[in-house]
Amino acid sequence: MPPGVVPPLTERVGEAVEATPPLILRLAGGGRFGSVRRPQVLWAGVAGDVAALGALAARLQAAARSLRLPVEDRPFRPHLTLGRWRPGRPADGALADRLAGYAGPTWPVEEVALMRSTLGPAPRHDRLAGWAPGR
Repeated sequence: MPPGVVPPLTERVGEAVEATPPLILRLAGGGRFGSVRRPQVLWAGVAGDVAALGALAARLQAAARSLRLPVEDRPFRPHLTLGRWRPGRPADGALADRLAGYAGPTWPVEEVALMRSTLGPAPRHDRLAGWAPGR
């Protein structure tokens, strides 16, 4: 993303997060993206205040669109990526099914952080800013 976009994006993300009520979430269930025979991503589901989390996601998408940044058109599906299978390597696509009944402990969302990811041989993730929902 062009460096000049970061300051206005940071401001708009902050406004979106500050409009979010306090959230309580937990990991529950799991699944995969891709088929059982060719799984791509293993994920844990998110439960709890997912309606408020979805509303936050919509405000964040609107903030990005207001700056003419690309936004995915896929529906928001809250999850935590646990791992990825490498193409062409052996994979246990049924692993996701073993998470079906999982229900972890709840936790309060204390911060939403804006991160900069630099991909490559040594990927980096730098925190640019953070906000507490509902404050």
